[in-house]
Amino acid sequence: MPNVRCCVIASMYVMGETGKEVENAETSSGIRQDRSISPFHLLPTLTRTDTKDSVDRDAVLARVESEKRLALIKAWEESEKTKAENRAYKRHNAVVLWENSKKASAEAHLKRIEEKLDRNKAKCVEKMQNKVAEIHRTAEEKRAMIEAHKGEEFLEIEEKAARFRTRGYTPKKFLPCFGN
Repeated sequence: MPNVRCCVIASMYVMGETGKEVENAETSSGIRQDRSISPFHLLPTLTRTDTKDSVDRDAVLARVESEKRLALIKAWEESEKTKAENRAYKRHNAVVLWENSKKASAEAHLKRIEEKLDRNKAKCVEKMQNKVAEIHRTAEEKRAMIEAHKGEEFLEIEEKAARFRTRGYTPKKFLPCFGN
């Protein structure tokens, strides 16, 4: 209610008691000054004019002020909810970005491990193939040596057989159980 009286007092101060604008008057020094009625002079008249209309007006003004306050509260609430929603959205996006970066990092690490395993597998396969090739080469050398020994033994046998033929002897080791 004090706000309403101040507004009424201020409007009466500017307009004067009669509702006409206050005229400017020149002082003895030649400077124009506003003549006005003191607002405190009007207070007793205001209290005397409290009627049903002013009470209704006060109620309407109070209701308007209440509605204004409620509208401001609702606007503040909506603003805060929007801010909270925006913060949550930003945090959600941050989590999504973090998740994607961690996934990419894990996938890159997995790919490096797979490449390392593939290189190790290739090295192991190459080692085994080299080992198999070495075994095959060694086996071929042994077969060749066996064939060479067999050829040498055949030559020795043929030479001995030729000597036995030329001398007329029979081999002693041939069927030793039937020997002399």
